[in-house]
Amino acid sequence: MSDSTLPLLQTAGDDDAITLGGYAQRAYLEYALSVVKGRALPDVCDGLKPVQRRILYAMDRMGLGYSGASRNVAAKPVKSARVVGDVLGRFHPHGDQSAYDALVRMAQDFAQRYPLIDGQGNFGSRDGDGAAAMRYTEARLSRITSLLLDEIDEGTVDFMPNYDGSTQEPRQLPARLPFALLNGASGIAVGLATEIPSHNLREVADACVALVKNPKLTDEELFALIPGPDYPGGGQIISSTADIQDAYRTGRGSLKVRARWKIEDLARGQWQMVVTELPPGVSAQKVLEEIEELTNPKVKTGKKALTQDQTQLKATLLAVLDGVRDESSKDAPVRLVFEPKTGKVPQQDLTQVLLAHTSLETSAPINLTMVGLDGRPTQKSLRDMLEEWVSFRQSTITRRSEHRLAKVLDRIHILEGRQLVLLNIDEVIAIIRGSDEPKAALMERFRLSERQAEDILEIRLRQLARLEAIRIEQELAELRTEQGKLEDVLGNPASLKRLMVREIEADAKQFADARRTLIQAEKKAVAEVRVLDEPVTVVVSAKGWVRARQGHGHDAGSFAFKAGDGLYGTFECRTVDQLLIFGSNGRVYSVPVSALPGGRGDGQPVTTLIDLESGTQPAHYFAGPSGAMLLLAGSGGYGFIAAVEHMVSRQKGGKAFLSLGEGETLCKPSPVAGGSGSQPWPDATHVCCASAGGRILTFEIAELKTMANGGRGLLLIDLEPKDQLAGAAAYTRSVRLEGVGRGGKPRDETLEIRSLNNARGARARKGKAADLGFKPAVVLRVE
Repeated sequence: MSDSTLPLLQTAGDDDAITLGGYAQRAYLEYALSVVKGRALPDVCDGLKPVQRRILYAMDRMGLGYSGASRNVAAKPVKSARVVGDVLGRFHPHGDQSAYDALVRMAQDFAQRYPLIDGQGNFGSRDGDGAAAMRYTEARLSRITSLLLDEIDEGTVDFMPNYDGSTQEPRQLPARLPFALLNGASGIAVGLATEIPSHNLREVADACVALVKNPKLTDEELFALIPGPDYPGGGQIISSTADIQDAYRTGRGSLKVRARWKIEDLARGQWQMVVTELPPGVSAQKVLEEIEELTNPKVKTGKKALTQDQTQLKATLLAVLDGVRDESSKDAPVRLVFEPKTGKVPQQDLTQVLLAHTSLETSAPINLTMVGLDGRPTQKSLRDMLEEWVSFRQSTITRRSEHRLAKVLDRIHILEGRQLVLLNIDEVIAIIRGSDEPKAALMERFRLSERQAEDILEIRLRQLARLEAIRIEQELAELRTEQGKLEDVLGNPASLKRLMVREIEADAKQFADARRTLIQAEKKAVAEVRVLDEPVTVVVSAKGWVRARQGHGHDAGSFAFKAGDGLYGTFECRTVDQLLIFGSNGRVYSVPVSALPGGRGDGQPVTTLIDLESGTQPAHYFAGPSGAMLLLAGSGGYGFIAAVEHMVSRQKGGKAFLSLGEGETLCKPSPVAGGSGSQPWPDATHVCCASAGGRILTFEIAELKTMANGGRGLLLIDLEPKDQLAGAAAYTRSVRLEGVGRGGKPRDETLEIRSLNNARGARARKGKAADLGFKPAVVLRVE
């Protein structure tokens, strides 16, 4: 339905009309922008979402911060319900639970690197326990919120009306440090999401100072000052420096983070592994649940028994782990104790298994999306974030200085009027006593401003003493000195930068702490299942049933199959090799030979070992070592060489590897080199291509290329319009062509060097017609 046919929305007597589609689009856009800017994304200026900003501002107005000249007198905490009520009533007309949840998060030291609220009572735990109801907990502002709120009344930021226009609320808080990086943020909006990790205050402050001093600071110098995130719970970042820097440059990435642990030695040679720090978002309870699921697996939906993977994982874990317990307490926020099966279990084995199969090693995303200075939600680089905050801080210092200078000049103006009065006190008193309009008379006689005259008329008699004149002189001297400093800051960019640097360094000195998260690159933990290297023969049936017989040299005629099934092929290899399954759609699936069922019985359908896409069938198979090279081709006449290791995937869904055109089928793979067992294929020197129409072409294998990532490959043979490639095989001495002759009778013919040389040509030529007496269907290498 087009927009022109949609019904119109209009009122009686109103000529303006809008289509329903246009109205829905506009309404949804307004809703999306409201969610993005009004709820989910933080602001680059103060790093806060609107609800967080409103909570902090409301608590400041309630007097729940630190007071006194040195800001070290803590307010008495009040019930959280009182704070939430004030926030809802004045600034945030939403649900009370959402506001309380935001307050709770700002009080959790395991959720925020620098908590903004000092909570008393049960504010939840890292194990996922929720906070107590708001009527039971109490809250006040933490000391570090002074960096957000101290300058709020000094003209530093703009205010806007609240939701009902009864009061004003700040658009941003005048943050003295970039809290978007210090505490990070997490949120999901409409079409946008953010995941900003927390960082160390000292490192961020040093980077800000360096950018203020040198705006042309290189990325490498910036990343040297901020080497990576600093999570509240510590842990270890094992990603490489290059990965971290790429995430900072683009504003998006993923880091590998693992737990930190220590080994405690016990009596009689025993030991235990104690985890003391966890990755972000991981709790001790989650790790315990994962271990329980691994050691006591449940049958998956739709299955009758445990899968082979579940059984293997259970055996692997129970072989090294005897027990686990959570000893976390108030004194030790995280203490997970893992006891090995025996004291002789290698420590590396236990740690590798746990890291590979639990959340003790996990990924931590980075997505630096936030509302920028221009009010638009954007994904920014680390440099963009810092530069925008530096620009915002320069603006707040300028506005603060202008605000303070206006107050200083106003005070100087008043004091100059008082000073004039004290020099002529008797005349002033006479004018006031004898004049009907003393204000106008004073202004005319002493050329005072209206503000000065009003101040003189309101002055107390005690302020006319001689001592007061001395105080006025002293205050004027101090104010004029301050005036000079403020005018220097406003008129000299270098002075403004020096002031900004001094303030950042002073704040960092007061609030900085040591880094918690270790940054040290390590290899990702991969649980290696030790497999005894033994010779086996992989037997694959025509209908895709697979099994592995011990040893080599088996008689293929001795293998039994289900009724209606037969032999596809046997592969003499070793238990450490891989079985490749080539799907009809060009995907390649891999199964370790060690994971195949034993030789007794009919084996197991290969489809139960992999996840085939809908409509896809297994087309061909190959088993051999990872270094073996295969020639892969499609019926369209294109092909290439690839190693087995290039096609192996840890995913049961395999990997897309061969590009097949519409209507094309996959030819049987041909070994090029690197066989095993009793099939140590020597390096092939030539390729033989045979078409279904009976044309044969041979050429040197050097004319092909190896493609590690797969694809379509190069043209092997120039086919006639209705012809197709029956197969291609690499060879050194001979190949065998198999097909179907008259009456459907199977036929085959072996071509030796002399016959193959007669069909020699360059790759992609048409080849020569061969009088075979049957149509080739398969081309096999023979040695």
